[in-house]
Amino acid sequence: MIDPPQASIAIYDLDRTITRLPTWTPFLVFAARRMHPARLWLLPAIGVAVARRIAGLMHRDRLKEAMHRLLLGPEVPAARLCEVSDEFADWIVSRHLRPGAVAQLAADRAEGRRIVIATAAHRFYAEPIARRLGVADLIATEANHNRAGALLPELDGPNCYGAVKQAMIAAWFASTKLDRANTHTRFYSDHVSDRPTFDWVDEPVAVNPHAKLRTLAAARGWQVVDWGR
Repeated sequence: MIDPPQASIAIYDLDRTITRLPTWTPFLVFAARRMHPARLWLLPAIGVAVARRIAGLMHRDRLKEAMHRLLLGPEVPAARLCEVSDEFADWIVSRHLRPGAVAQLAADRAEGRRIVIATAAHRFYAEPIARRLGVADLIATEANHNRAGALLPELDGPNCYGAVKQAMIAAWFASTKLDRANTHTRFYSDHVSDRPTFDWVDEPVAVNPHAKLRTLAAARGWQVVDWGR
């Protein structure tokens, strides 16, 4: 006889899954407007960097660092970063959540599931968003800081994206002493880049999927849901 799962986990992507929009570029613009408005004139340079990424001339992680450096500068004091991140989280939660995500978070809690957000978003602004959603467990991209605690453009480790995200989720399981074999895992995401995690969990759910994920979900028999726009 197979033992029933001893724990239940619901893992959520953030950008375009819980939220209606991606968060990285909106955060940079939001923060630049409040801290360094003149840096908004550098937005065309970000377009050049994105073009280099599309052409395969720049790694995704380096693009993230370049965008950060252009719009936020070489460092952001810790107190100012906290203030702006909280303001951004308020803006996202008040205006840009998918209605179905809010309902599903409540449903998963009612089922007794532990909620986890796993996202490529930076922890420094994803954490206040998660906190406002009542989510304590967050797996996210980490940023570097100097000795005074100021935020630097460089990443502290890899971007939490694609296969890296799945590896970071597995590492989180190990760190929390959860037995994967006896834990039922459900995962929600909008994007095919999360295929490694979809393949790793027990119950994949494609949320408002783009075309490639919709095709994959149909081929694999995964559930597809519409959480509203």
